[in-house]
Amino acid sequence: MKPLIQRGTERYRRLPGAQAAPMPISQRYAGREIRQNLSFSGDSPSSPGTFVATGQPIPPIALHQWPTAKQERSARRVLLYSHDTFGLGHLRRNLAIVEHLMQRKPPFSGMLLTGSPMAGSWPMPIGLEVRAIPPVIKVGAEEYAARDLSSSFEVVKAQREAAILDAIASYRPDFFLVDHAPAGMKGELLSALRFIREEMPATRTVLGLRDVIDSPETVRQVWQAQGIYELLEREYDQILVYGSRHLFDVVSAYKLSPKVAAKVRYCGYVARTGLHGVPDVLVAPSGLPVVLVTVGGGGDGYALVDAYLEALRRIPQNTVHSIVVPGPLMPPDQYQTLARIAAQRPDIQIIPYTTELVGLLHIADLVVAMGGYNTTAEILAARKSAILVPRSTPRMEQWLRATTLSQLGLVWMIQPEEDLVDRLVELVPAAVAGDRPSGKQWDTVDLGGVHRVAEVLEEMLHPGAGTEVSL
Repeated sequence: MKPLIQRGTERYRRLPGAQAAPMPISQRYAGREIRQNLSFSGDSPSSPGTFVATGQPIPPIALHQWPTAKQERSARRVLLYSHDTFGLGHLRRNLAIVEHLMQRKPPFSGMLLTGSPMAGSWPMPIGLEVRAIPPVIKVGAEEYAARDLSSSFEVVKAQREAAILDAIASYRPDFFLVDHAPAGMKGELLSALRFIREEMPATRTVLGLRDVIDSPETVRQVWQAQGIYELLEREYDQILVYGSRHLFDVVSAYKLSPKVAAKVRYCGYVARTGLHGVPDVLVAPSGLPVVLVTVGGGGDGYALVDAYLEALRRIPQNTVHSIVVPGPLMPPDQYQTLARIAAQRPDIQIIPYTTELVGLLHIADLVVAMGGYNTTAEILAARKSAILVPRSTPRMEQWLRATTLSQLGLVWMIQPEEDLVDRLVELVPAAVAGDRPSGKQWDTVDLGGVHRVAEVLEEMLHPGAGTEVSL
């Protein structure tokens, strides 16, 4: 039988449609490779005015550093690459992993390379070195532009490549852990991977993949066009899948060669579960059930929040107390529209964004969210009732994940073709009254990802002393 996520692909086809300066690095690589990579995967000059850099000028909630003991720089060094072109998912996943690595005994030392514009206001483990690379924004499938409108994409891409190379050369990590993108954003890692192979052969290169990237057909086409299959064979020592084989078999779905398949280890979902700060949120009045509405970074979350607020107009007041988190990357005009609506009702509390979503999850009776990897994993770890409203374009990742979890009875899912407001009017009161999806199968989702990532890295340092982690 096919893994659950792959069973939904046929049905999906029927649906409606932080500035950083460039760092110096060896001209041997920065010159030869950057010029070559400017044409990677169909680059074209960015079009000014086709996007707007967004973000809330409102201080975040609960900017607390979590209590990780300060570590001396150890021989177990891991450099994490987080390209961060849209949303907060890659940053959050990398922080969950490196937090655990720095708490191991003996601990790892960590450096994080991030392009997230929110990195400067996000709580970091004490002792983690963070280097910003110039931020870019995704403007379409496999298409990006500089967030700084005064810079061209080509210039920013070259700056990012030079910064990545310099970090590798200066930090000299034992592990280079790449999140999600084997070649980096538009091939920006190609020079770095070659540099490691030629100049630092003792450094292990590791790719971390979330369970679903896109439809298998799309991933295969993109990887074939971009030479990713050859890259996986040639440049990576290990491939960690942040998921379970019985839910989504990446070897089969993406048609990996036997040589690449031998590098794959399934680690389970990566979920940040600890309470590292206290959210600055008042307890709901009058003992009302709490509904948390979260849309991740918020760049494309307006439609869901707007539909939820419209649904509340049709639900009797004092049924629920709603905590709405639009996210730091929601366009300001959209945020202000939602804030004006929320201000009209005492049972709606709106928070621009929080770095302590786990804390909010723990006080919620119901969560309404999209289907992003990190939020979904944290919902599952907290075992909260949830309604998922996944996006179905430009990638089907969220739709496939939500479909699988709804089939397991772990969440309600609202399909793209359904009337969103009507379904929320129906589901929200029922959920807070105690209804649950049928056939909950909590044990089918493994949430030990951060532990198994650490185990794999330790095994790579000490071959033969590892633990089986293929799930």
